[in-house]
Amino acid sequence: MKITQLVRIAVLTTVLAATTSGAEAVARTPQENSALSSISAKLGAVRTMNGEFVQFGPTGDRTEGKFFLARPGKVLFQYDPPTPISVIADGKSVLVHDRRLQTYDIWPLSKTPLKFLLDSTLDLASSERVESVTIEPDLIRVVVVDDSRFGGGRLTLFFDAATNELRQWTVTDEQGLETTVAIYNVEIGNKLSKKIFRIDYNAATNARRTKNER
Repeated sequence: MKITQLVRIAVLTTVLAATTSGAEAVARTPQENSALSSISAKLGAVRTMNGEFVQFGPTGDRTEGKFFLARPGKVLFQYDPPTPISVIADGKSVLVHDRRLQTYDIWPLSKTPLKFLLDSTLDLASSERVESVTIEPDLIRVVVVDDSRFGGGRLTLFFDAATNELRQWTVTDEQGLETTVAIYNVEIGNKLSKKIFRIDYNAATNARRTKNER
């Protein structure tokens, strides 16, 4: 599986738990609903967030990087060298940019799962996509089913039981392949420059034109 495909799966499916249509309703206990409500409230209160991440692909390959998030609508996942990938959402679009190959894959933000994370209205308690909730002394595990265009399958989210903060997620695709991402050194509320979320649409258009002319 190409690194760009791994990026799409690992990053864009982080927030699929907010999708509310197309899945069969599952009865949950009051404790589970309370946990989901608390998690949603915690995430919804975040306006800016930044930190580091480490990603493990299906073949055991490891990549690392930094991420920056600003609601509404903006996020940057910047992979460390030698991985030449960055993922940017600017409030309108989502770009996956491979600097080595000079490829620009762009989608409307409204057509990607990232819109839920960046919309500040995540509500896991009311989502019919939540398949199961497991509450343990140190963590809460939430399993979400997905049939979206970006690597449909199963998403497992891990939250700290004491703080309700997102710590890790694992995506299992339709072939059973798993990609795991853990975030750490997370900081909340920092002032982030708008420039880091800027998409160069001219460069993307020129790259597409050059590719078509070959």
